Formats: sequence, C-alpha cells, structure tokens
Amino acid sequence: MRILIIEDDCRLSNLLKRNFDEFNYDVTIAADGDAGLRLAQSAPYDIIILDIILPKLNGVQLCKAIRKSLLEIPIIILTSLGTTDNKLEGFDAGADDYLVKPFDFRELHIRILVLTKKRKYNKHAEVVSYGGLVVNLQKMTVLREGLEINLTVKEFKLLHYLLLNAERVVSKEEIAENVWGINFDRGTNFINVYINYLRSKIDKGFNDKLIHTKNGVGFLLKKRANMSEPSIQ
Repeated sequence: MRILIIEDDCRLSNLLKRNFDEFNYDVTIAADGDAGLRLAQSAPYDIIILDIILPKLNGVQLCKAIRKSLLEIPIIILTSLGTTDNKLEGFDAGADDYLVKPFDFRELHIRILVLTKKRKYNKHAEVVSYGGLVVNLQKMTVLREGLEINLTVKEFKLLHYLLLNAERVVSKEEIAENVWGINFDRGTNFINVYINYLRSKIDKGFNDKLIHTKNGVGFLLKKRANMSEPSIQ
C-alpha cells in the first residue's frame, strides 16, 4: 500500500512512518501543503493522510485541490481541530474520514483498511437514474429533470448512497459508516446537516420530493408514486 502523509509535525509523521513500516507500507511524507499537492498529483497513492494546519496551503484548501483531479482517492484528515464545524468543513472539502488528535494508531489503521477496501471493491454502473435524477458516477455530475445540480464531494457521496438504497430507510449509523467511514456519534448532528444540504439542492423547487425522513429511524430516497407510509415526511 502506498500512503502519502502531509504533516508539518516531523515527529508525528516519522512516528506514523515507523508504524506503517511494520506492515511494509510504502510511505511518502510532505511537510507543507504545496509539496503535498505536487506529490499527490505526481504519483499514484492508495490513500492520503493530511493535517488541516499546514504551511503554504492549509488542509482544507489542499483537500479541495486534490479532489479536482483525484476524485476517488481516499483522504483522511488527521488534526487537532475537533469541533463539529471543523469536521463539516473537512468533509465538505472532500475528505472521506476525519480523525482528531490525539488518536490511537490502531484506529487510524483500521480506518485506512476500510477506506482502501471500499475503493477496491466499490464498482457500480457509470450512470444511475431515479425519479428524474440522472447521476454520472464517473464525472460526478447530477441532473434533475434536465437541470444541472452542483454538489460538493460529500453531498455527492451521500446522494450516491441513498440511490444505492433507494426506497429503503437507511439509518444514521449506516450513513456514517458507508459515506464517512466512521462510527456515528449520537452527540453530533452533521448527518442531519448534510441531509438538509442535499435536500435543499435536490428537492427545492420540485413538487415531487425525493429525500424523506422517517422519524427515529433514518432517511430514504423515494418517489411520490411509491409513497405508502404516512409517517414518512
């Protein structure tokens, strides 16, 4: 496995490298955002680990820049910034996972294995259509009744997961695990926030609402013609 670590704390990056060496992983280290971006774009990596507080180009800017050309590579943000707003900003920039320092290396390693496994085996049709939505999974474009809808990377991944499970209620736990690759923390509301982001873009201005909430259970994507449960809103 090839790992790119973008971290200005040399002590931490070298410690991570020594731990990864035990698994015979090929690790490259960059100490600032500019160098990290050049490395990310110049060689194939299986996963990128980056901090938010970086010289020259911060982690949020870096994540967005990487996502413009490397849409599918897994990115884990590893940082001391741990508020809900910090996490939302990181996910919105295109991160697949977010781990707050201090951390347990074993947890980081497990998250890496989960993300890289998903990348290897997550193969779907190029275009998915449902209820007037046309989603191109390769180009990451979304149309509804011919109108283009601009989504962030994380909003797109959330919509994709809802599409894969269309007409089935999915819990917050499922969404957290499959879209963010993390265990759901019931003390946070970031999934509700992203559902609302997505709903405002996908459903606003259309009579037939596709994204629904089943109180106490979860969310689902469902066409009005198939609606049968009055408790779904």
